[in-house]
Amino acid sequence: MRINGIIGIFLFSFATITAQGKKWTLEECVRYAVDHNLTIEQYELDLDNAMIDRSDAIGAMLPTFNMNARISGNSGLVLDQSRNQQVTGTITTASGGFGSSVTIFDGLRNMHRLNRAKLNALANQYRLDNLKDDIMLAVANAYLQILSNKETLKVLRAQYAVTTQDLDKTKELVNAGVVPNGDLLEIEATLANQEQQIVNMGNSVLLSRINLAQLLQITDYENFDIVEEEFDIPPATILDNSPKSIFEKALTFRNDIKFSLSNVDLAIKDLQIAKGAVYPTLGAFFNYGTQYSSEFRNPATGERIPFADQLYLTDGISYGLQLNIPVFNGFSTRNAVQRAKINVERSKLQHKQNKLDLETNINQAYVDVTSYAKAYEAAEKTLEARLLAYEYSRDRFNVGLMNSFDYSQAQSRVDNAEAELIRTKYDYIFRLKVLEFYFGLPIVLD
Repeated sequence: MRINGIIGIFLFSFATITAQGKKWTLEECVRYAVDHNLTIEQYELDLDNAMIDRSDAIGAMLPTFNMNARISGNSGLVLDQSRNQQVTGTITTASGGFGSSVTIFDGLRNMHRLNRAKLNALANQYRLDNLKDDIMLAVANAYLQILSNKETLKVLRAQYAVTTQDLDKTKELVNAGVVPNGDLLEIEATLANQEQQIVNMGNSVLLSRINLAQLLQITDYENFDIVEEEFDIPPATILDNSPKSIFEKALTFRNDIKFSLSNVDLAIKDLQIAKGAVYPTLGAFFNYGTQYSSEFRNPATGERIPFADQLYLTDGISYGLQLNIPVFNGFSTRNAVQRAKINVERSKLQHKQNKLDLETNINQAYVDVTSYAKAYEAAEKTLEARLLAYEYSRDRFNVGLMNSFDYSQAQSRVDNAEAELIRTKYDYIFRLKVLEFYFGLPIVLD
């Protein structure tokens, strides 16, 4: 039939396309996603920026040192700075010097800024690692979805082959006058429906491949595919641990919890920095300067003094301490402290909320594992019963004791049971891996 030809072309094209590209394992997908995800790259830039902030904080605690030099020419009535007199003519002047200053005490704000910069770098690392965790789970889910769709497609093809055989047998029975021609039409309708299911599932396989490729930032969707393999149900030893014990262990290593806790520490440092503005600031300075003028002359002889001699004669230094005492600044310092206190409480509440969310997610994951395990067992029993019923119906149909409609219904129930078994299998595997991930185990499919 024409539909058969279309399906054959589709399946051949699909096989040709997938054969051209690399076959990806789950481990390769996870590693590639972590190495090439654009959001991860942005977070890595944020981490680099946090390290620069740390360098800024260290530099703020060190003395400053600056040098200056200036040379200029003036014509007309100008001020001769060397003699502090107005003269008429052309004068070339030069000046230079250097200065240094250091903050001795600023309410420990520079020290707190350095500690804050260190905490901020650590917080950005936790945020980056948490994003990697989320991406690994998303990649595992998308990977298992492809496997589920591919297994379903294999089942549909096998069912299609069986129905084709049934069609040939039915033709023989119709020709022999054992069954009416309507039974043949019913089998043909069933075959056409299976053809449509194969096409739809082929599209689902393609879409699931595209979804995973997008997670990996791969644009060559047509040549992207995963390794053809099947996975058995892994042992559920994780269920030997209670949800409470899994939660307590997750608190020790989960990056989202570490990130929210580091935000609390950052808020505390911000409060300490804000409080530091209340204290006086004490600094020290040292400056050296000298100058030259083309009209600088010896008062006794009237001769121009050489350049080097002028630098020696006109140099000078200044040094001392500078104390700034905040008295009143329009409540800005006080309000900054109050805002910092509010931010500390807000970050603490967010940390508590994150722990509650984690506990809720772990409890939900634990329930999902147990419920999907039961669903998988039920799907296995259902399929076994459907297969037995189908074999019985097939025997009755072959001898003319069952019409084609009832027979197709029995076959349809087997198809649905097999599809449900595949779906619950991979749903169960993924939920199991999620729970293991909360316990600190890597995402590995055995």
